[in-house]
Amino acid sequence: MDLYSVIPVSDRAQALEWFEAFFGRPADEVIGEEYLWQVGENAWVVVDDRDVLAEQVGKAMITLGVTDLDDILGRLAAHGISHEPVETYGNGVRHVVVLDPDGNSLSLAGMPTS
Repeated sequence: MDLYSVIPVSDRAQALEWFEAFFGRPADEVIGEEYLWQVGENAWVVVDDRDVLAEQVGKAMITLGVTDLDDILGRLAAHGISHEPVETYGNGVRHVVVLDPDGNSLSLAGMPTS
């Protein structure tokens, strides 16, 4: 099974700059007007600014499990991207919410080290 998580955005140029900083690279694929970042073997985050999605802009919520949370937060800070406070759950997972320019929520969940 493949997963495509679509994030509707209002301004393609602004979104591409932001998502390139968020992921640390340009989109892995461009299909028509959709820009895709591969985030797992069969999982993709898709940025789309088509008018048909305009009512959904700012409503996306995804969580990405990561192993290098501090490195990612450092990269985001270097690009002027802020985030909400980092929370640590009882099981050791560190969780933080990052909002894109449209208010879409991209959470990062840093898995605990052994």
